[in-house]
Amino acid sequence: MLFEGLSSNSILFWVVCYHAFCFNRLWTSDIVVIGQYLNEKYPQNALLPSDPQLRALNLQASNIVSSSMQPLIMQSILKYIEDKFGPAERQLWVRHNTEKGFQALEKLLKDYAGTYATGEEVYMADVFLAPQTAVAEMRFNIDMSKFPTLNGIYKSCKDLPEFQASVPERQPDAEL
Repeated sequence: MLFEGLSSNSILFWVVCYHAFCFNRLWTSDIVVIGQYLNEKYPQNALLPSDPQLRALNLQASNIVSSSMQPLIMQSILKYIEDKFGPAERQLWVRHNTEKGFQALEKLLKDYAGTYATGEEVYMADVFLAPQTAVAEMRFNIDMSKFPTLNGIYKSCKDLPEFQASVPERQPDAEL
């Protein structure tokens, strides 16, 4: 998304409300595009595999999380649902949408996963999946044993120092 010609207040709104990243005066709030950019810019730390099939699989899994799951459990959405319909409906909303996404991911990844989503290396799908799984398990009490492939990927990611350093509890600006 190009923010050319927008006021600084409009750009600030995007930066505050969404993931935002600027490269060479091009602003984007699409987290998958940010990942693809970083993959191209820093190939020594690839976020996508070189194999075209595994690359497509990573992008598909990343998109399921970033477009079909995460937006539905944003705090602003959950607050609206709770205010409008009550806390029980909020929990039903979270469970329904999270489990629906996890069912799709489990089916997608079960034949490709190794230690991580598409084998033995951490890629973009893992970077998207691990925090989504952590939130589901810790904040919303989703039973991850129903999703053995995803649960195994998550457990592998939890052991990595990079993932341990990135958990919300360790971020100075996190709202827990």
